[in-house]
Amino acid sequence: MSSSSRHILTAPAWPYANGPRHIGHVSGFALPADMFSRYQRMAGNKVLMVSGTDEHGTPIQVQADKEGVTARELADRYNNVIAEDLHGLGMTYDLFTRTTTLNHYAIVQEVFKGLYDNGYIFPTRTMGAISPSTGRTLPDRYIEGTCPICGYDGARGDQCDNCGNQLDPIDLINPVSRINGEKPKFVETEHFMLDLPAFTEVLGRYLRGKQNGALAWRPNVLKFALNLLDDIQPRAISRDLDWGVPIPLDGWRDNPAKKLYVWFDAVVGYFSASVEWARRSGDPEAWRAWWQDPDALSYYFMGKDNIVFHAEIWPAMLLGYGGQGDKGGKPGSMGALNTPTEVVSSEFLTMEGKKFSSSRNVVIYVKDFLERYDVDALRYYVAVAGPENNDTDFTWSEFVRRNNDELVAAWGNLVNRSVNLAAKNFGAIPEPGDLNDADRALMERSRNGFAAVGAELERSRFKNAITEALDVVRDANRYLSDQAPWKLKDDPARVQSILHTALQVVDDAKSLLTPFLPNSSQKVYELLGGEGVWSGMPRLETVSEEGGPDYTVLTGDYDTAARWESTPIKPGVPLAKPTPLFKKLDTSVVDEELARLEAE
Repeated sequence: MSSSSRHILTAPAWPYANGPRHIGHVSGFALPADMFSRYQRMAGNKVLMVSGTDEHGTPIQVQADKEGVTARELADRYNNVIAEDLHGLGMTYDLFTRTTTLNHYAIVQEVFKGLYDNGYIFPTRTMGAISPSTGRTLPDRYIEGTCPICGYDGARGDQCDNCGNQLDPIDLINPVSRINGEKPKFVETEHFMLDLPAFTEVLGRYLRGKQNGALAWRPNVLKFALNLLDDIQPRAISRDLDWGVPIPLDGWRDNPAKKLYVWFDAVVGYFSASVEWARRSGDPEAWRAWWQDPDALSYYFMGKDNIVFHAEIWPAMLLGYGGQGDKGGKPGSMGALNTPTEVVSSEFLTMEGKKFSSSRNVVIYVKDFLERYDVDALRYYVAVAGPENNDTDFTWSEFVRRNNDELVAAWGNLVNRSVNLAAKNFGAIPEPGDLNDADRALMERSRNGFAAVGAELERSRFKNAITEALDVVRDANRYLSDQAPWKLKDDPARVQSILHTALQVVDDAKSLLTPFLPNSSQKVYELLGGEGVWSGMPRLETVSEEGGPDYTVLTGDYDTAARWESTPIKPGVPLAKPTPLFKKLDTSVVDEELARLEAE
């Protein structure tokens, strides 16, 4: 690492542990975060990428009841399933943990106490929704009705996705339970509220500071967050529920029916996971470099349905814990904490024109996808055609086209013919002779790609970044076709120069594509004589916690050979005939997958 390297926190949203993840999920929170982190590590920065499974709340309990298991048993199962999915995708988490650890409970309660002591959490009597048939609390998101503000027919009890306003379930017109369709019963109960209006001024300054400059937020995220400030309301942070983090106050902590609201404990997870990672690294204070250094940067990745929690509520909680807000206060015992540098929100991915839906079988789960197709093909599709700025439709015909016309015909073809020609003619990377203008122009174009692609990745513009990288590949393919070394049988010196140039650009392109296509980049690294690991991969590991059960985490060692720079290739390195980088897909895949959707 260089002395000028930065500490960068990458915080992918916490997947909810009530089922396996589908490709719509991972196109928003997972793959963009990994592409960003891989690039930042290659660029010499000190990245900490942490998250885990979100395991509390009524939805977990509801699903557990359906399956006849306990909430903990359900969470255990899906924690393993999701960790395996993310491992299969090559997600380079420093720590992917869970919200049911004792460490997480302790950190969540510490943040609660800091906010409470500063006056930003207060108790109130309110009307809570109860299921008449079970007697259990219905979470706001499990109640639907007509929005009293805009008239939208599918508003949830916590928020209207049509107008963006915060709501209370009792305000909905004709509210019904999404669990069983019954009309909820509203009863008086006591809960704790986060005093969001006390942060209107400081949040306004924080958000307006994200409008311009090198660290400006995506317009869709910033506009949504600023609009929420117009009618900001206190937000409940506790629930009548027996599955969650206990409220750390006398008279409350031992109450079996009162717990902290799942959204409150989940956003604290970024911090608690960092503290857990530090302890596991052997330096319990190591988290401070990412959370308290004023020069550290933090990027939060998610789908657009999570903007309110990350762009407004989590910053408010961090500010309040640090004693910033209308009521002042002092930092909690762990000190003031950094607010998000950027909230990187993607739009939604649909499938064949329909919204992803497990219940309606409009879905393809990560595990099923990876059993049938190359992981780099999925990573490529999400980068080049994912829902970065607009809702995007995944279609099997477009997936096959992208795989065949771009991965196979462009990148795979460049690697195959460059390495094959050099291996066939020289058996090794050839020495370059005198380079001509075409050779020098291509190599300069390739070297310049690092600045161009890197600038796009710095701003999480993945489509622009991978398009620029593929343009280098296409230029190299044109160069090979124009120079036609296979025709120059009487000029071996010129053939050496052409193939040396082509292989140098192959090596550069391998680096440029590593954040997106780490598996195939490893293969190219080995084809050109590289040994060991080029770009690190995660591993699943069973860990222990004093006083609690063992559990599985995702972690890894990522200080590997990959660097964000052009490195001169070494003449004389032996080359062998390559095997194809990617598998060409038959167009029958489209019909097969559509038929599978219909059958399921």
